[in-house]
Amino acid sequence: MRAHRHGVLPVAAGELATASSMVIAIALAVFLIDGILIPRMNGHPFNAGRPDYLYMADAFLHGRLWLDVPWRAPINDLIMVGEHVYVPFQPFPALVLMPLVWLVGLHRSIELEPLVNAALTGVTVALAWVLLGRLGVRRWSNRLWLTVLFGFGTVIWNITVRGGVWHTAEILAAGLTLWALAESRASRPRPWLLGILGGAAFLCRAPLVFAFVYYAWVVAGSPKSLRGLRSGAAAGARGLARLLAGFAPFLLGFFAYNWGRFGSPLETGYALATLPPWLEALRAQGLFALRHLTMNLDYLFLRGPILKGSPDQWSPGVLGMSVLYTSPALLVGLRMLWRSAEARMLGLAGLLVLIPTLLYYGGGWTQFGYRYLLDSIPFWLALCGLAAARFGVGWIWRAAIAWSVVANAWLTYWATRI
Repeated sequence: MRAHRHGVLPVAAGELATASSMVIAIALAVFLIDGILIPRMNGHPFNAGRPDYLYMADAFLHGRLWLDVPWRAPINDLIMVGEHVYVPFQPFPALVLMPLVWLVGLHRSIELEPLVNAALTGVTVALAWVLLGRLGVRRWSNRLWLTVLFGFGTVIWNITVRGGVWHTAEILAAGLTLWALAESRASRPRPWLLGILGGAAFLCRAPLVFAFVYYAWVVAGSPKSLRGLRSGAAAGARGLARLLAGFAPFLLGFFAYNWGRFGSPLETGYALATLPPWLEALRAQGLFALRHLTMNLDYLFLRGPILKGSPDQWSPGVLGMSVLYTSPALLVGLRMLWRSAEARMLGLAGLLVLIPTLLYYGGGWTQFGYRYLLDSIPFWLALCGLAAARFGVGWIWRAAIAWSVVANAWLTYWATRI
């Protein structure tokens, strides 16, 4: 056993081998369910039809930023600059996919996209298992319940099966954030690695830049008060410098990528992209604006399923559905907010990450659940891990997890049919 700043971690060789086997087993099981089993049950793999990151990867391999595609308006999410086609999406997922495109070619990569998303989700769910262990959830049954909650009781299940450019970035960003949170729970967190992981997540999903509030708190020594922050100011300053050094290349890359495409380091393309008329009208009210808050809060907390006719005719709303219906078990972790500074910082980071999307005009468009919540779910899951480490996972919580899995199985069913 060795000391850990949050408790004690086992390091016996047999325990490490068993833990590694469990990580591999979880990743493989999720991949087989999402990438093989569900497509076979449907009779075919579902593909949302927008492999933009693979086209971006092909463009990068050929030394250009514009996409060599026949797409033109009125196809959505396109930006035309002269004769060149761009999309507004962040570049890191395309960088990750470049080796695949280089090895098997663009068209074969497009055919493999459903398996790629399933593999990414498998690794992401396995990282959730690792994080829960770092948080002190020692009983494997409790850890497995919460891992199942993340992998099959949240929106990550249906966006994995549904596929498409919008979802690949969300899955990859969630995995990077879970990795960063697990690193923050190491005996000696490495600030430079937190900066790299946070920066990579930012280049998948821009709102995750606000997660640096939590990472900065960790590298400053996890102070419980301003007095604690002052007492460790020197060490905290060194840690913050290393954190920023890890993040800086990604921030500079963000500015350079925007400038190379649109001539401005601050122009991401979201204000320029083609949209259907109803979304264009919302964007005209502001890319980010308080007037969009009511709509997004409705999708996140209030919007329910469409219960018309007989039960076999019930369906989810395709613009979103409340987390209270889809993943109520995630809310149990909120009880920890009153019990530790760590929980409060996790909660703060999860809230800050969510705020930009609550003010965003897009609302998530076609979605089953509220997919933008996935940016914050790693922080919510960490709160659940703290709660499970202290109180266990009782039968009421397990019932809520079972409900969440059933609800998301229903959403996943619908996600492949619309």
